[in-house]
Order: sequence, then structure tokens, then C-alpha cells
Amino acid sequence: MSYLKTLKGKLLIAEPSILNDISFNRTIILITEHTKNNAVGFILNRPLAYLLSDLIPEISNDFTIYQGGPVEQDNLYFIHKAGDLIPDSIEIGNGIFWGGNFESLKYSLQNELISENDIRFFLGYSGWSKNQLDREIHSKSWFVSENDHENIFSINDETIWREKLLQKGGNYKLWANAPSDFQQN
Repeated sequence: MSYLKTLKGKLLIAEPSILNDISFNRTIILITEHTKNNAVGFILNRPLAYLLSDLIPEISNDFTIYQGGPVEQDNLYFIHKAGDLIPDSIEIGNGIFWGGNFESLKYSLQNELISENDIRFFLGYSGWSKNQLDREIHSKSWFVSENDHENIFSINDETIWREKLLQKGGNYKLWANAPSDFQQN
């Protein structure tokens, strides 16, 4: 079974079974592209110790930078709700856009036309080759969820994974309350 028509704009939630995977343990990923050849997404709940002003000094905003995934971690990516302000953005769905003209982005940030609740920045991305993501979903590394958040940019990084497990219900409720470090149990 293929998810090609349904994953773009959806959320991937890391299954509890991948707790030993340091790249994706307890992650929520927004899928920005899913074609027959590949899939791309960004981890929404892995804040880093960097601010946007640390990476781009001419932009004085103190927006948090997130780890988008293990691929190309030297590159800065962004998703946003400011499609009209940032030409060349790619619409993901539900008013969320990926990338766009960087000079327009800088202008909008410098003139405070975009707030932190309108955008999220990432170092790196999560990527899958042809059929890889479908295989991972079928092998229970991920489950798929609708992006049912009014504003995905204002989610609580620390609780979103737990909330999605509770929303899924069943045995997931047990995992939702498990400590992140089983040594502490």
C-alpha cells in the first residue's frame, strides 16, 4: 500500500518501537514532499541551542533553530505561513509553505512582518529514498497523523509526541507516559 497521495502536509509520529534510534526517538515530522521517488520532512520538536541571529547576524530575531533531521545539517531550511510575503515558496497544504526567496524572508524578518508563530527554521532535514518511507511505516517505525493543529508553529516541543500518542489511544497511552530515559524508571 502506498501513501503517495496522502502524506504531504501530514505528520509522522515516531513509534515507541524506535526508542533506540537517536535521530528519530520521540519525534514528530511534518512531511513537506512525498513523490514516487522520495520524501522530505522536518522534525518539529527538536530545538537546538542556536538562535537565528547566531546563524545570520544581520537578522536580529531570536527565533529558535530546530534540528530538521540528519541530512545536510549544515544547511538552513524553513517552513512558514507567510506565502504571500515570501515569493517562490512551495505550498505544503493548510496554509503552510516551504522555503522561498531568502532576500524577501530577510526583509520580512527585519521589518517584523513575520513572527515566531509564523515560521520555523531547521538545520538539516529528514529524507527518504524511493519506497523507503512506505517500508518504514509498514514496519511500524512511524504512524501517520493529520496536522490537526490550529498553528503547527506554536506547538509545545516537549509534549507534542506524548499528545499524539494519547490521541492515537490503545497501547499508545502506556508509552505516552513512559520516561524518556528508562534508566530513571
